[in-house]
Amino acid sequence: MAQRGGKRPGAGRKKGSVNKTTKAERAAIAASGLTPREYLLSVMRDENNSQAVRVDAAYKVAPYCHSKLASIEHTGKDGGPIEVAEVAWTIADPETADPEGVQPASEA
Repeated sequence: MAQRGGKRPGAGRKKGSVNKTTKAERAAIAASGLTPREYLLSVMRDENNSQAVRVDAAYKVAPYCHSKLASIEHTGKDGGPIEVAEVAWTIADPETADPEGVQPASEA
């Protein structure tokens, strides 16, 4: 007897396949050369639009143009605090200072 119901190997639409309507829509978008991202960018750049419309377009297109920065926590060695080195210099007037007596601040 033939199997009835249930999943059969090789039956049905393959994963990732697109129907005729989707293919036609994608072809039309590609032919026009204007993607939603490009449209929003053109709205944002059009100085004839109001400031509110331009800002809204910029807000909506931003995730598709710029990556979102990740929040990271800085730590020192082995997750400890960050070591800070302090550098100090002694500034001397070359006309009045003794060149033999001037030393860097760390040696003074």
